Amino acid sequence: MVKDHGPQIKDDEKYEKLRKEGMSKSKAARIANTKDASEKGGKASKYEERTRKELYEQAKKVGIEGRSRMNKKELIRALRSS
Repeated sequence: MVKDHGPQIKDDEKYEKLRKEGMSKSKAARIANTKDASEKGGKASKYEERTRKELYEQAKKVGIEGRSRMNKKELIRALRSS
């Protein structure tokens, strides 16, 4: 049974699922209140399908230190942990 979180939460079921996954209350509320949030995203190619140069450029955008010395696997690991 889904708990009613009041009028401030539009999708109580989605909110509870996100909270159980460890998301903060405010972030879970933002996502649960976003219309068709589940339809957004997922358009980027997988890191494994990208070239080292593409991964390097992405690492540069997010400011990963030591990226110039990293190989493809290391760049993927660094991007996933950032």
